[in-house]
Amino acid sequence: MAQEIELKLALGASGPHALRQHPRLAGHDMQRAWLANTYYDTPGRVLERARIALRIRRTPDGYLQTLKTAGSGQGGLHARGEWEWPIDGDELDIDGIRQHAPDTIDAADLAQLLPRFTTDFTRERWDIVEADATIEVALDIGTIHAGDRQVPIRELELELKAGSAEALWQLAASLADGVALRPANASKAQRGAALHDGWTLPDNVADAPSHWNAALEALDAWQDTGHANYRHRAGHHLQALGGNAAQRLASALRDADDARPDTWLTPEMSRDWLAAWHHATA
Repeated sequence: MAQEIELKLALGASGPHALRQHPRLAGHDMQRAWLANTYYDTPGRVLERARIALRIRRTPDGYLQTLKTAGSGQGGLHARGEWEWPIDGDELDIDGIRQHAPDTIDAADLAQLLPRFTTDFTRERWDIVEADATIEVALDIGTIHAGDRQVPIRELELELKAGSAEALWQLAASLADGVALRPANASKAQRGAALHDGWTLPDNVADAPSHWNAALEALDAWQDTGHANYRHRAGHHLQALGGNAAQRLASALRDADDARPDTWLTPEMSRDWLAAWHHATA
């Protein structure tokens, strides 16, 4: 089993273009690939409830099956267990799950696994050295589909390949100069499950890190649904954090347009997001 450590960032409408032009990526080769993914769960949503993601990914080189466990996350930084192996086609490899991750899914649940939603996106990838760390920068642009519903993917993932996790935040701070971005909590699998079944947000939030994570999840929900109650919840949690940066973000949310949530995040907000993160997790 490998451990995946990454910083997940949501991008505003102008974010992808600005990122491609960013000086921090200048001079680095970019690789592009189209990726199609099908995610699986039981009818009773056993994997979703355990925060496990199981997918088959179709790549230009063939098929990969991936299983990711819940791991741990704080303020947008995620560390998860991950198993990945090649398979021959687009059918689930049940024997591979038993071999690679025998203790993650019960045998009775393995027999009930069915496709639930799909993600299709183009990935643009750069390899960056930041503060003696090696980081994979992946820009994903595409769509999540669940039945006749869909939401856009506009996501940046900074994945640590070697070195200290603090380098992820240093690189994010560099990219925040001119790119509309913010930390995000929800993975594509979580967003797909929410598109299928609806969003469930945390209650009984007490401390600053919890308010921070709750704000991010409420924003993920608002930007996928446009529902004002999620926007209000995000603003409430940001206000509860204290600090000038969080207050500015909460104020901007109060004036946001629920019919156009994708336009809310601007490049000017990016450094406020990183400052609010440091305030919440200090």
